[in-house]
Amino acid sequence: MLEALQNAANIEKIFLLQTATGEEINAIKKEARERNIAVSLVPQEKLTRFTQANHQGVVAIGGLIAYQPLQEIISQVVDKGLTPLIVLLDGITDTRNLGAIARSAHCYGAHALVIPSSNNAAITEEGIKASAGALEHLPICRVASVEQAVDILHLNGIQLVATSLKTSDLITEVDMTIPIALVMGSEDKGVSPFILKTADYLVRIPMADSFDSLNVSVAAGIMLYEVQRQKNFTA
Repeated sequence: MLEALQNAANIEKIFLLQTATGEEINAIKKEARERNIAVSLVPQEKLTRFTQANHQGVVAIGGLIAYQPLQEIISQVVDKGLTPLIVLLDGITDTRNLGAIARSAHCYGAHALVIPSSNNAAITEEGIKASAGALEHLPICRVASVEQAVDILHLNGIQLVATSLKTSDLITEVDMTIPIALVMGSEDKGVSPFILKTADYLVRIPMADSFDSLNVSVAAGIMLYEVQRQKNFTA
């Protein structure tokens, strides 16, 4: 495991035995932390369900796609003279929603999909199928946390746009042609309190008065369409 980490193997998540200790275990945790790979401490029974081989207290799930550094993607976009359009996930737990968001992001010209390593769904075969292959073409960036992603985005002058039912500002009233990151929150609670505090713009998608809930992947598609509409209108 340690050798795989040091050689930049594509790893989605690592499971460690709760009672495992020692220099090698600490080294695995350190390498995983530096590569933004989620680590879960689990009982022996869970590791045994993964494999009957001698796992020595550690099992990893191989990744289906290769992740790219967020800063590197932003720099590449800016160097090409383009206006960054990023989609940041904030607590998406359904891999099919993740895939559907990636599909819309790719269709509407987003430059990257940013996935924090904790509190978000993993990229699975089901998610790739839901994305219609978009997850294999759209740059995917894995970060340690939403907070880290926000720091990187703001340092690069990218404004955060998030949806909230508590604002009166419609998506059509906000300039979406500037460098922005669209933040899509969890299926049940929406964006996190941290995003509500740090977002540069909180917007609302117009809906019928009798209903106030959209699937998060549908909401992402509407927001991405609005970005495209505004850019085409001002071109």
